[in-house]
Amino acid sequence: MEYDQLAGRVRAFRKLKGYTQQELAAKLEISVAVLGSLERGTRKPDPKLLERISEALGVSYSDLTAES
Repeated sequence: MEYDQLAGRVRAFRKLKGYTQQELAAKLEISVAVLGSLERGTRKPDPKLLERISEALGVSYSDLTAES
């Protein structure tokens, strides 16, 4: 999977759910810098973190990671 596609999905689902980066980062217990780098596609995502993100955003893991 392309990191920029995943980054766009994370950002889009976060905004759709009405979370700021700060709110989602706090919910995930990660720094805003880590979330920001994931959303920019500059950080390789950890599968366990992606699982937590999908749960926090209320979307399936496959929806979050699906390639288009």
